[in-house]
Amino acid sequence: MKTYFCHSQNQNNMKFIGIIPARFQSTRFPGKPLALIHNKPMIRWVVERTQAALENVWVATDHEGIAETVRAFGGQCLMTSPLHCSGTDRCAEAAAMLADTVDFDVVINVQGDEPFIRPEQIRELTDCFTPGTEIATLIRPFSDAEELENPNKPKVVIGHSGQALYFSRSVIPYVRGKEKDKWLPETAFWAHVGLYGYRKDILREITRLEPGKLETAESLEQLRWLENGYRIQTAITQYISIGIDTPEDLENALRFF
Repeated sequence: MKTYFCHSQNQNNMKFIGIIPARFQSTRFPGKPLALIHNKPMIRWVVERTQAALENVWVATDHEGIAETVRAFGGQCLMTSPLHCSGTDRCAEAAAMLADTVDFDVVINVQGDEPFIRPEQIRELTDCFTPGTEIATLIRPFSDAEELENPNKPKVVIGHSGQALYFSRSVIPYVRGKEKDKWLPETAFWAHVGLYGYRKDILREITRLEPGKLETAESLEQLRWLENGYRIQTAITQYISIGIDTPEDLENALRFF
């Protein structure tokens, strides 16, 4: 599949920065950004892979140990509030701290638990940005029925131009008249890849919104943005990211690293 919705290739000379939100506390994997992958902390893998696509990259954290680790390998770090509920909120605080000293138009949010992120994916995201783009994210085709049924793999439906219409943990769209195990070949099912880009003014706006009913029901923050009329452009990636939520995830991922 070679379909792409974004082809701007930064034709408008927009300026991008990368912000990597990284918190120490995690219910399922405390200290996750400092976990070692081939003798290198996870956060360093994320920073170095992001730096391969973006010139200016900062880690935003609330933990001094993570900050010290980042500074030790020459990375840039910003200390942010421990009260943030999402990576988007942490990115917004970091972006506000940089606004007076760094010239940028768009923030790329790369999660601190994505050590296998590819620079190509970040470039696919930046290619979405024209002056009319508010928010952008990546999607990919689902590979099998078991993955499609997994509520921890959010689904997204899109319009003809690639703008997101809705995100859900349920399987969408529903295929009427077919058994569920035969749905996958019947239509396009898209998996959401949790890499975001936000125009800096839009990032400031969306983090001031109150959670809505859709976000509360599905526990997907992007529904708050859609519910308030913001547009989310998508780009199709063929790369499969491996996020690390638990120590078992890390063990499994290392088999393929």
